[in-house]
Amino acid sequence: MGVEIEVVGTVSGEVTEAFRRLLPQLSRSAAPPDAAALQALADHPANQLLVARVDGRILGTLTLVTFPIPTGIRAWIEDVVVDGAARGHGVGAALVTEAVALARAAGARTVDLTSRPSREAANRLYRRLGFTERATNNYRITT
Repeated sequence: MGVEIEVVGTVSGEVTEAFRRLLPQLSRSAAPPDAAALQALADHPANQLLVARVDGRILGTLTLVTFPIPTGIRAWIEDVVVDGAARGHGVGAALVTEAVALARAAGARTVDLTSRPSREAANRLYRRLGFTERATNNYRITT
């Protein structure tokens, strides 16, 4: 299965449809963004919206966020989702590998991500790609 990764510049109907189809596979509570919201994400200077294509069809997405802080440039991978039918065929690995390469090229010292423990295959993938689990507390406040 040949996987091609692209950074979205201009959001097409195809990209919007892919998010409509894929995002519910990641989160039951998040509504898929419309074309304008996706374009705002793609246009944001801290974001790179990646899509993975297999035989021309978008089967995965990932958002890379790169930002400067006083201790250096950091990167964060968010909202990785691969179509259920394509899991285990290298789509997620290709997305994450490209995101790490883009983060390195931007000068990021680290790339972080989170994954729920129940996503066992995703956690195995991240470890296989060189990510290590950090001993930290993860806090959130809903605003």
